[in-house]
Amino acid sequence: MIRRRLLTSAMGLGISLGLSLLPLAAAQAQAQAWEASVEGMKNHWERVVTEQPEGERGAGLKALAGQAERLVEAYPDAAVPLVWQGIIEASWARERGSLGALSSAKSARAALERAVEIDPQGHNGSAYVTLGALYDRVPGGLIGFGDSETAERMFQQALEIRPDGIDVNFYYAAFLKEEDRLDEAREHARRAVDGQVRPGRKASDEALRDEARELLASL
Repeated sequence: MIRRRLLTSAMGLGISLGLSLLPLAAAQAQAQAWEASVEGMKNHWERVVTEQPEGERGAGLKALAGQAERLVEAYPDAAVPLVWQGIIEASWARERGSLGALSSAKSARAALERAVEIDPQGHNGSAYVTLGALYDRVPGGLIGFGDSETAERMFQQALEIRPDGIDVNFYYAAFLKEEDRLDEAREHARRAVDGQVRPGRKASDEALRDEARELLASL
């Protein structure tokens, strides 16, 4: 009788553990489903922004924006696809200039804000960097953008998460230069020059490092 009870208890525990692991397994399967798509988008975006001159990136960024939108529709509760939708839409907003930039800027902001609701780290700070650059660099006159206080708050949040990031420090240094805070701009430009390349982001980070060197030389 005791042996039967022990066996029944063990079976019940096994079933309970199995059931408790089901949500984890489902989450892992979902992540695996979008990871390859995100990797493909990231690599395509890197090629577009590092190999094509400004003014000639529109077609590539438009295609990527459509791809990102479809991926987010399929996985609305995954933070990383949302971050990449925000990065791509922000890049497209800058490429489009004043014509059509507002819709891309709004899409970028919505995606990035939703991403940080899901993941407060914002995919290792990337969401905050992009939000900061978005508020700082979207063409002037767009309603709801061009907000220096919000831009600085986003950059500071990113720096808390990834203080040695090339992208964080470069965009913050550029912002500080515009604000005429030149000593601080020099410090962050130096940090960008000496910063750490992110895995899988070598091309874009090294391009930003080169821009940081030019920025530092101008200060």
